[in-house]
Amino acid sequence: MEERFNLCVERIKEIKSEPQLKEPFGSYFVQVASFLLEIAEIYEKTAGRKETGLLAENIWNEESNQRLYGEVLEKSYVNSYTNPAYASERMGQNWGRLLSFVYGEMFSLPAYAAEEDLAEILIRMEWFVEIYCIFTEYMEEWKEETLYESVRECCYWFLYDYMDVETEKRVGEKVEPSFDFACRLIMEADLSDISYLYRYGEYITDNQIETAKLFNEMPEEEIGKMADTYTEGYRIGFIKGNKDLSKKKVVNIIYPIGFERVVKRAVENFEKMGLKPTMMRNSHSIFHKRGTGVNGYYSSSPNRQFEYDHREDEGLFLDKKLLNRKLEVLKEAYIKYEDISAKHGGPAWIEVFGEKNFLPEDKPEACTYNEKQQLLTVNYAVEMGKIVNAYIPGEERSFTIIAYPIPEIGERYREIMKDTIALNTLPYEQYENVQQILIDALDRCEYVRVLGMNGNRTDLRIELCKLENPDKMTKFENCVADVNIPVGEVFTSPVLKGTEGVLHVKKVYLRDLSYENLEITFKDGMVETYDCTNYEDKEQNRKYIKDHVLQHHNSIPMGEFAIGTNTTAYVMGRKYGIEDKLPILIAEKTGPHFAVGDTCYSHGEDVAVFNPDGKEIAARDNEISILRKDEENKDKAYFQCHTDITIPYDELGRLYGVTSEGEEISIIEKGRFVLSGTEMLNEAFGE
Repeated sequence: MEERFNLCVERIKEIKSEPQLKEPFGSYFVQVASFLLEIAEIYEKTAGRKETGLLAENIWNEESNQRLYGEVLEKSYVNSYTNPAYASERMGQNWGRLLSFVYGEMFSLPAYAAEEDLAEILIRMEWFVEIYCIFTEYMEEWKEETLYESVRECCYWFLYDYMDVETEKRVGEKVEPSFDFACRLIMEADLSDISYLYRYGEYITDNQIETAKLFNEMPEEEIGKMADTYTEGYRIGFIKGNKDLSKKKVVNIIYPIGFERVVKRAVENFEKMGLKPTMMRNSHSIFHKRGTGVNGYYSSSPNRQFEYDHREDEGLFLDKKLLNRKLEVLKEAYIKYEDISAKHGGPAWIEVFGEKNFLPEDKPEACTYNEKQQLLTVNYAVEMGKIVNAYIPGEERSFTIIAYPIPEIGERYREIMKDTIALNTLPYEQYENVQQILIDALDRCEYVRVLGMNGNRTDLRIELCKLENPDKMTKFENCVADVNIPVGEVFTSPVLKGTEGVLHVKKVYLRDLSYENLEITFKDGMVETYDCTNYEDKEQNRKYIKDHVLQHHNSIPMGEFAIGTNTTAYVMGRKYGIEDKLPILIAEKTGPHFAVGDTCYSHGEDVAVFNPDGKEIAARDNEISILRKDEENKDKAYFQCHTDITIPYDELGRLYGVTSEGEEISIIEKGRFVLSGTEMLNEAFGE
């Protein structure tokens, strides 16, 4: 590989210094060649110069960080070939989309250079040289249509041919602790010297720097408290889910860069439970990224519009043959790691919140899936879920999620962090008792009505399951601080038939994207219509929702109905004016929420789950998830998505249950809890 690498670098130097192509392609290849030579130079300086197996001084620093990501930063992106709009303006839309994708893929390389992964660097450099050679081959005759198809095929086969290697590596990073680049960095680096942040090869901003500085100032006791809350949530999740943690040997830690002191303590806690950590990087490559979502440890984006523009680049090539190839190699990868996969306990997430709200520009030049490809991606998600569940069984794994602010949230960052730490460590016993009062009342009800106020147009009826044995079974789970931290909700899987009406939220932030006046209509529990007011064009609004909320499905069910009880979280959001920045993990506790997609028990419905009072939760299935037991329709049981949408207390007019005798049991009126015994939940409002 070293020999191939050296030959490749020499060829790329020739491309940069003596371009043989006419414009506009000549300047494109010179630009990409320049970037690849930067990568080659920093790799050569890094390789073999690790201190304690990790740090290469004077190589990974602020200057190199800004230089490597400069082309995709907002100030440069307007006139960058990584921008499909600019590339299309210069080269035409077909070429603009295709060659912008090629250049965009190269920005996975800084991370690989940091890991000294020569194979990943080499295959992309050779791919670039191959594309250039195709151009020079057709330069004389300049048959553009033939040239374009040849380059597109070159990209297709690059993806197809390396899919097995890339997938096997990705699965390995998820389940096998020996893939330990990030873990060694955390456990061995001097975390008091924040220059370690640059060694990841990720784009580093003040969010990471100021976070690391704050944690360095905190006493070890406070760091330990944060780590203990996080890891205990994971442990308790197994207990509450009636799952055996002793069978597990691996936990997948997903965290934001800057939180290393907390993660280091968490690793030590997990090891006491008999769990070794895996830490895979958030993917920047077409081989394994899905849209704009996070799927590994992560930093701040250098440019969220860049990520959004390239979220569906796979649409340039995606066909059934490629999809089948992806599934085939995924299964092969899990077969290779079958033994350790069975011992994988599931993910432990640390999320962050506070980034500026992002409303993406929907560029016509950016590649998007056509209808046939959307169906293929939906099918892939279903089949992928089956494969993962076969080797990491859903009924045996668990998870936990906790969230903290980042400095971008504003000048009061440190105060917000302090209050969030307090929020995440609220004593759960008091909530558990009050929530049981709510559950006891709701267990008497056939359905629940939810009505909005103050401009909120929500009018919903949620049908509840019937209890065969009310003395031993219950409709709602009493959720305290385990898998979903902080404390504060009761939830159920609604009966779909009879669940109907309008869900409306004036402003909400879902999966890093904002929505204005999001409105979803349900009929028999399924999404019937949807709209928002983000864009002037109505069809553009519908596409935005279908792509990011429905995940390309034509319709999905209401998989969850919950009542958030954490009024302290709501008041914190109001106190700092950050309601629109709270992550769904916290926001879902600040009012009733409704999840579209799979139920909370997805792939684990057959495991009996009990509340602290000993009653078994009956509502683990709905009419869709139960199809997993129907051989002819089992492929329709799961959607591989679950998105929570919360109505804040100040938009909630009334929430009440209705019994079989027609009695109305009020739970919340005008944003305040009114059920006897739940008065404690209103105390925070007085603050």
